[in-house]
Amino acid sequence: MSVFDAVLFDLDNTLCRGDQSAETIYFGAFEWADVDPVGSPSDLWGALDGDPPPHDPTDYLADGFERVAATHGVAVDAGRLAEGFLATVDYRAVSFVPGAERALDAAREHGPVGLLTNGPSSRQAVKLEALGIEGAFDVVVYAGDLSRRKPFPEPFEAALGTLGVQPGAALYVGDSVEYDVAGAHRAGLHAAWFAGETEWDAETRGGVERPAYVLERMDDLPDVLDDAGAGPTSP
Repeated sequence: MSVFDAVLFDLDNTLCRGDQSAETIYFGAFEWADVDPVGSPSDLWGALDGDPPPHDPTDYLADGFERVAATHGVAVDAGRLAEGFLATVDYRAVSFVPGAERALDAAREHGPVGLLTNGPSSRQAVKLEALGIEGAFDVVVYAGDLSRRKPFPEPFEAALGTLGVQPGAALYVGDSVEYDVAGAHRAGLHAAWFAGETEWDAETRGGVERPAYVLERMDDLPDVLDDAGAGPTSP
């Protein structure tokens, strides 16, 4: 039996990944807008400032395209490129991260399971439908629809309140140190960081405490849940 009363999951890059390439989306925006392409996807990601607003990222993307064009000394219709970007993205084009299905099944065998994602329901619900897991969770929190997102405690509190589980008895699984690990710790949950091949570097983690568990693969999670002797105990 698991030492955790509930397991909560992040969605993007934890349970699923987008199937469209960055190049498909980036250059698709130029094709849709009938604009000669400049730059590359990495140029746009580097030009974007902070996190996108959850519901209407048009102005956010337009600012990024404007900066990319400026570095190449050209003028573009940045607003139309932003519209083209959003028209090209297919939020249903997702597939499971390897091992994620096994991790989710294992968590469900141990107790209540929740999903907590920073995206809004308008973008994220279709991903669950595409994956066929819209009914797999006992609670789903789309923090993009709330006043605060991860790493603030409120989304975690909303999920645990619905489940009736205390923070110290819950495990949160996610790939982001800044949002998932830090957010879980701030809310009092234990964290399992899906690191993949990334090494923990305390000097670059902004003071975030090392998580209790580090997963190189998502299908490492069943071992974490089965290893009651190595984990914390429920209150």
